[in-house]
Amino acid sequence: MRLDRRQFAAALAAAPAFAAGKQVWLYIGAYTNEMNKGISAARLDLSTGAISGMILAAETPNPTFLEIHPNGQWLYAVNEIANYEGKKEGSITAYRIDRATGKLEMLNRASTRGAGPCHVNLDRTGRMAMIANYGGGSVASYRIDSGGRLSEAVSFFQHEGGSVNPKRQEGPHAHSINPTPDNRFAVVCDLGTDEIVIYAIDPPAGAMKRHGAVKLAPGSGPRHFAFHPGGRFGYSVNELLSTVTAFEYRKGSLTEIQTVSTLPDGFAGQNTTAEIRVHPNGRWLYASNRGEDSIAVFSIDEKTGKITRIENTPTQGSTPRNFYIEPSGRWLLAANQRSNNIAVFEIDARTGKLLPARQGITVGQPVCLRTVAV
Repeated sequence: MRLDRRQFAAALAAAPAFAAGKQVWLYIGAYTNEMNKGISAARLDLSTGAISGMILAAETPNPTFLEIHPNGQWLYAVNEIANYEGKKEGSITAYRIDRATGKLEMLNRASTRGAGPCHVNLDRTGRMAMIANYGGGSVASYRIDSGGRLSEAVSFFQHEGGSVNPKRQEGPHAHSINPTPDNRFAVVCDLGTDEIVIYAIDPPAGAMKRHGAVKLAPGSGPRHFAFHPGGRFGYSVNELLSTVTAFEYRKGSLTEIQTVSTLPDGFAGQNTTAEIRVHPNGRWLYASNRGEDSIAVFSIDEKTGKITRIENTPTQGSTPRNFYIEPSGRWLLAANQRSNNIAVFEIDARTGKLLPARQGITVGQPVCLRTVAV
C-alpha cells in the first residue's frame, strides 16, 4: 500500500499520540556490567530535551535491543546471551510497562533459537514479534497474545553463506528485521552474507516464510534498515563499507537506487556504521558512524528516494551504537556505547541539521533507546 500526500499528512498528524505529552519515559537497552544491571528508564522532557530521574526498570542480562508495542503497554527485549536454559541460544522477554513509575513487570520469556540475538521488532499491528540472531545467523517469529505474552517461536530460519570479509563475513549474521509499510513482509539485513532477505509475514499466526532476497555490493555488511514514512522507499546502512543504500519498495521487492558514503571526504580512519533513521516528516535521513563518531545527516528527494549528505555532527561521545528520533521529530538522542553516555540534539525544523548537544546522562554501555508516554 502506498500513501498519497493527503493520506501521508493525515497519518503523520495522527501518529503517535503518546508523544503529545510534555514528558515521556526513555527506556535504555544496554550491555549489563558494574554500571548497569538491566533496562533503565528516565524521564525525557519534550519541551527542553532534558533527561532526569533514571531508574532500573528491570534487572535482566544484556537487554541490548528493545521495542515497544503500538498500544504503549508492553515492551519487548532481546537478551544478547549465548546460553539460555542450557542451550546455545539467546532469549526474548516480554514486559508490562507501568507508565506511572516506569518500572517493567516481566510477563514471560522465550528462546530465540539461536545465539547472540541483537534485534527485535513487531509487525505494525502488534500481533507478532520478530528477532534477528547475529551470532546464530538466523531469524525467528512469535505470536503476541491479548495480554502481551509471547508464544514459543512459531517460525525459525537459519541463513547460510558468507561473503568477502574474512573477519566479519565468515558466515551469516542476521542483524535486524523490519516490517514493510504494507505489513505484508519483513526485511532482514544479514551482515555476513551481504543480503537483505525478505520474508512474507502472517501476523495473526505469528508466522513468516522466505519470499526473496536482494544482494548488495560485496563486503557491504548491511546492518539496519529504515523505511520512508511515505512507504515507497527504504534505506539500509551498511556497516563494513560505511555506506547507505537507497531502494524503491514495491509489493515485497526492493530495487536498488543509489549507494552513498556516510563519511566526509578525506576521512582516513577506521569506521563502521550502526543505526539508520528517517525523520517522521520524510525529508531527512540520519546514520551513525562509529570511529568518526558522528551522525551523518542526509536530505531525501521525496520524488526519487535519492539522498544527499548535508553534514556530519559529532555525537559528543565514542561509538554511537544506536540513536533514536523521538516521534514528535524534535529531538535526536545518541547512545554512545563506549563512552557510556547519551547525548541529546535538537533537530532544526527547517534544515534537518543537528543543533549542539544538550546535557544528557551517563549510563553503562547504552545500545538501544525507545520512548513511551509517562
